[in-house]
Amino acid sequence: MYRLACLALAALVAAGCASTPADVSSDAHEHVHVSADDPDPERNAQWLQQLAGEWTCTGEAWMAPDAEPMTMESTETIRTIGDQWIVAESHADFQGEPFHSVMALGYDPNEGAFVGTWIDSLQTTLWVYRGTLDAERKTLTLETEGPTFGDPSVTTSYRDALTIVSPDHKRLTSSAKLEDGTWVTFMKADYTRK
Repeated sequence: MYRLACLALAALVAAGCASTPADVSSDAHEHVHVSADDPDPERNAQWLQQLAGEWTCTGEAWMAPDAEPMTMESTETIRTIGDQWIVAESHADFQGEPFHSVMALGYDPNEGAFVGTWIDSLQTTLWVYRGTLDAERKTLTLETEGPTFGDPSVTTSYRDALTIVSPDHKRLTSSAKLEDGTWVTFMKADYTRK
């Protein structure tokens, strides 16, 4: 799901890309509004529950600066585990290669943050998330660290910002931090509830 930033990364890996991600918009932080999180664990767990269901996704990822975007389509099933967790499974096909991902996400009151993990079928990295909601409770920003696009032995920071547009529409924007400290958007995706 939200490490579908990683979906784009996996697509880039599958395509043999070793380029820096493109800064495709001047509003790379448009959906990144990290603020103090609501300390109410039940309220935060309920926020996650609204994501349960079947989704279709269309998105774009940029493999290199000034490159045409690569388009993607996938399906996602999100189910609840009790009242505290969700598990999201995504399926796609990239240039004839099947792609499968699993993400677990919940709210940990001891950490005061959303926490989660992501794995997928095209890479060996276990991505570990920590995230917060914005003040309007519309955007969940998940942060993680992982290999850079150009050199898998070097790590960098990533952000996935998931915005609830409506009960049946959510939008994901994924960004990576470059060596100079700037953030660039390398993927945008829209999800529609089936």
